[in-house]
Amino acid sequence: MPSALASLPPAQPILFIELRFVWIFSVIFLVHWALRTNTVRKVWLLACSHAFYTCFFIGEPVEFFQNVAAGRWGQLHEGWWFPLLLWFSTFMDYFVGLGIEAAKTDRGRKLWVTGSLVVNLGVLGFFKYYGFFDENVRAVFAWLGLSPTWEPLKIFLPYGISFYTFQSLSYSIEVYRRHLRAERSFLNLAFFIAFFPQVVAGPIVRAMTFLPQTLKRTDWLRVDARGCLVLFFIGFVKKACVSDNLAAIVDAYFCAPQDYNTLSAWVAMLCYAGQIYCDFSGYTDMALGVAGLLGYELCVNFNFPYFAASITDFWRRWHMSLSSWLRDYLYISLGGNRGSKLFTYRNLMLTMLLGGLWHGASWVFMLWGGLHGTALIFHREWTRLASARMVSVVKWVAVPLTFLWVLFAWVPFRAGDTYAGVVVSEKETETLGDIAKNSAAQKPIRLLGDGFYDRRGEKLLVRRDDVKRDPLTGDWQLAGQPGKIVAQRLAGSFSNTLTVWKSLAFSDGGGRKKDVCPNGLLILLAVLAIVHWVNSRSFLGHWWRRIPDFCFAAVLGAGAALAIFAKPVVYKAFIYFQF
Repeated sequence: MPSALASLPPAQPILFIELRFVWIFSVIFLVHWALRTNTVRKVWLLACSHAFYTCFFIGEPVEFFQNVAAGRWGQLHEGWWFPLLLWFSTFMDYFVGLGIEAAKTDRGRKLWVTGSLVVNLGVLGFFKYYGFFDENVRAVFAWLGLSPTWEPLKIFLPYGISFYTFQSLSYSIEVYRRHLRAERSFLNLAFFIAFFPQVVAGPIVRAMTFLPQTLKRTDWLRVDARGCLVLFFIGFVKKACVSDNLAAIVDAYFCAPQDYNTLSAWVAMLCYAGQIYCDFSGYTDMALGVAGLLGYELCVNFNFPYFAASITDFWRRWHMSLSSWLRDYLYISLGGNRGSKLFTYRNLMLTMLLGGLWHGASWVFMLWGGLHGTALIFHREWTRLASARMVSVVKWVAVPLTFLWVLFAWVPFRAGDTYAGVVVSEKETETLGDIAKNSAAQKPIRLLGDGFYDRRGEKLLVRRDDVKRDPLTGDWQLAGQPGKIVAQRLAGSFSNTLTVWKSLAFSDGGGRKKDVCPNGLLILLAVLAIVHWVNSRSFLGHWWRRIPDFCFAAVLGAGAALAIFAKPVVYKAFIYFQF
């Protein structure tokens, strides 16, 4: 059991799909539009943005400040001080921007922007990749028969650090490139970096598009309220009704992919393709809707990516704010296509490998990035070598071929280690060794960010802080009590990836189970695909803009009631919170 002085587990994030967010946003919205001056509005939204972000780490604010006042530091959630990192990044890049503009020489300008890169990426790298580095070093030591003497640090990734770090860096780089004047108002820059709709999961907004919006007061009559409400509603349906329901099927399959047949593998991967798209694009839709209701415009992040006709086209449609960031600040900085063909392809592959590593500190994420880098290089060669007749023939199957490659590439992105373990409570930890020996008590469990959950990821069984991993076997044991195994590693990410790929490629599959495919699921997936295609062609139109206000309110209210009825009981955090 954790000691009395140990911190509590990390606090739970506030999700856009929760009722409490509706109440929080209602207060923010009403006060914002009641304020008369632009400066006061920005101060209010900046304060709300940091308060919103801070609650991701401190939990209940009243309880947090009571514990701080009483000196009960052991009752604070781990990472309660992480919001200071957002302030640190803001202050640093504010002064970096001023320093770049004031520098008299190119060398001085380069020193300022290099400092921003080193510090920002250093902080991001420490929190995001320390565990990855430590785990691999320990594995090498164990392979050599050595035992490292240092104790691993207890570190978890602060929500949104990958997004706001890239956003803050883009400002410094644009000032360095003389595309943007240094922002003299600290309020404007701080508001740009911390704006709460997008601070934890994007989109990655550019300073050149957002900072000009902070200069003038927006009138409510200029806000497209209907469009924002519809966008938020669509995002809610994508996330709560589609993604979270598909997640149960995906989780059940990836808990033990070797037990299922080929049909289950295809269904699970189709479900995951829908899950991750609806999860992330749903968050983006809600973020755009929330920002729009406050009078601010964020960048579009998705444009029907599964209808892309090539991998190049896919990356023009998927996570557009990240792909454009990687292109403008990494690919071009590496040299872009200003050189030989091999030089260009090297830059392209490095960009995608680092893009994969940005998504997660794991070799399988680099594999995912490498697959997309390979496909981009292949497409360039195809475009260069293929005749007009070949191009005209292939264009009829270009969309399904692209989707199949994306689907196969999603496998390592989703495939994590699989474990078998026991259901334990804090009172049972002392007898855990005896329980673990009872094979009848072992159950399939899965590892998420803060601990081990049941196979569907709904019930927390063991906190991650209570266990430590054996770098050689991959098993997780109770911290400080060797031999008391909490979770036995059955297969690693690469092993699971190969298992799923084999199941997708061969008709016999990896097992005999088919219960991952409920009756009617394939029909439901087909219906979702058709609705998505119809929406991409704008066949549904904007009829909701032409009906009277009371009709619009009634239709939206009825849709919201149906959506709440269709969502699962248990909320799931957004997938991209982990990045």
